[in-house]
Amino acid sequence: MIRPAVPADVPEIHAMVRELADYEKSLADAKATEQQLHDALFGEHPAAFAHIAEDEAGRTVGFALWFRNFSTWTGTHGVYLEDLYVRPEARGGGHGKALLTQLARICVERGYGRLEWSVLDWNEPSIAFYRALGAAPMDEWTVYRLSGDALAALGS
Repeated sequence: MIRPAVPADVPEIHAMVRELADYEKSLADAKATEQQLHDALFGEHPAAFAHIAEDEAGRTVGFALWFRNFSTWTGTHGVYLEDLYVRPEARGGGHGKALLTQLARICVERGYGRLEWSVLDWNEPSIAFYRALGAAPMDEWTVYRLSGDALAALGS
């Protein structure tokens, strides 16, 4: 079952964010607190949205955290999928596909032109999964990031 996240889901979302960061070999970089996630998802001006995947027993087994973006080329909003995670014991049960299907449904219903995300180049199981769904890599594009001292220096 896929459903929109509610405030009571924040501790599980936070735990899964940390599980994902550990899987991606970046646990030390996962500094977001439960309060920050709560504020981003359910504060006065939500900046992100989340959907929860539950198994038949009602246990949380995965999540998708996303936000709206905008394409000047298409003139429409889209969805940027920040995190998609299914706990290892639940993988292969269709939860990841169900989460992506829900986000695609949101895009179609709202007239959004794109559903986009990033994947680590070494994550072959995820890449194969995405390709099987019909997703195409953006091979000509490279992601850039400003953070830490470089961000502070440019922003000062």
